[in-house]
Amino acid sequence: MKSAVETLNPTRVRLTVEVPFEELKDSLDAAYKKINQQVTVKGFRKGKIPARVIDQRFGRGAVLEEAVNDALPKFYTEAVNEAELNVLGQPEVDITELKDNETLNFTAEVDVRPSIEIPDYSGIEVEVDAIEVSDEDVDKAVEELRERFASTSPVERAAEDGDVVTIDLEAKVEGEVLEDGVASGVSYTIGSGELLDGIDDAVKGLEAGGEATFTSELKGGSAAGKEAEVTVKVTQVAARELPSLDDDFAQLASEFDTLDELKADSRKRLENMKQYDQATQAQERVLEKLLELVEVPVPEKLLADEIQTRTHNLEHHQLGQMGLDLDKYLEIQGKSREEFDAETKEQAEKGIKTQFVLDELVNKEKLNVNQEELTEHLMRRAQSSGMSPDQFAQAVVEGGQVPMLVGEVARGKALAVVVEAATVKDTNGEVVDLEDEDDETAAAEGEQTEATSDAAEEKTEA
Repeated sequence: MKSAVETLNPTRVRLTVEVPFEELKDSLDAAYKKINQQVTVKGFRKGKIPARVIDQRFGRGAVLEEAVNDALPKFYTEAVNEAELNVLGQPEVDITELKDNETLNFTAEVDVRPSIEIPDYSGIEVEVDAIEVSDEDVDKAVEELRERFASTSPVERAAEDGDVVTIDLEAKVEGEVLEDGVASGVSYTIGSGELLDGIDDAVKGLEAGGEATFTSELKGGSAAGKEAEVTVKVTQVAARELPSLDDDFAQLASEFDTLDELKADSRKRLENMKQYDQATQAQERVLEKLLELVEVPVPEKLLADEIQTRTHNLEHHQLGQMGLDLDKYLEIQGKSREEFDAETKEQAEKGIKTQFVLDELVNKEKLNVNQEELTEHLMRRAQSSGMSPDQFAQAVVEGGQVPMLVGEVARGKALAVVVEAATVKDTNGEVVDLEDEDDETAAAEGEQTEATSDAAEEKTEA
């Protein structure tokens, strides 16, 4: 077999392959054997039909077609390996010449990873938010904890903001009660915004036994997105009572003996959260700067596939779970379809570029992933997916996704290398030392990168 490579553009090549006919022998034998098992010829046992009879009865062309279909993937793979190409996706194959007992010639056009030059990134400088926790932030956190320990007690008066009401609901669309539009004994805090639009105004001022009707757009269920006439009946009004902010509350709500100790712990927790957010912000901004430094051509088909994948996942998974379609989602977001398509394309392009650049960095810096790093990443992914580590690991292995996870960890490590080399300052002008940060942020960034370029990964492995 002989092959040659022609570069069509930075992300696409054409392979020209010439195969001597004798190299088709194994595929021809396999073709005769396969046809033997599929056909019946009077006078011959199944599987024992001579090749010449098959040629006479079914035509040599049918045998050649079967043999070529069997052989093409093997010869294509050999040509790719010989040229050391990093291909993306499936090739477009064209048989240019097939002469029986002489030769098989074909071409294969396929997308390839572009050649990327990683420049010196040590001069990258970014600014991030300073870690500042105010007394107001601490008070808000303690107040939220206090809200969780609130108690309720029934009252004989009209419902007010902040009260907890027990209600029965009935929704009608075009005068018909919906099968899934009836609910009893629902507990609702007035002003929480957790139910239907308009329900707060409807129940405020009602006492137990009171009833009101209002119109609202249904957020879920069989009639999601439709206007419904909703009847709400209040069966109980309960006032919320917050515990006093004192040492007794601290002992009730935490392991601390005093309110001051509880507040000090709340401040520390808020600082840790802001520190994590700061590290994540640094990674995102360093990545933006890095992508600005690198010229990354993106294969058109890969980009189109990524856009399609993102749109499909949004429509059929995320929005489907919320009972929305894309048109309704865009209406809620206040976006046109053109704006949505432009944003999706921009995000998809960034995801592909990010993967290409970080993968190149992995190779340049000779980064490896050890078992401990992979296990830690698997544990985090399992936790975020709501599965047990064993279940997630089994799903990963059965789905052949171990290389994908390794890639996520490696990209996270590559980005961490760039962040470490960059100068990061906060809004106060202070240099931020990220060396003490947990590696989880880097791994999380690698995971995010993977999520934004699933199609690119699939094409790479194809």
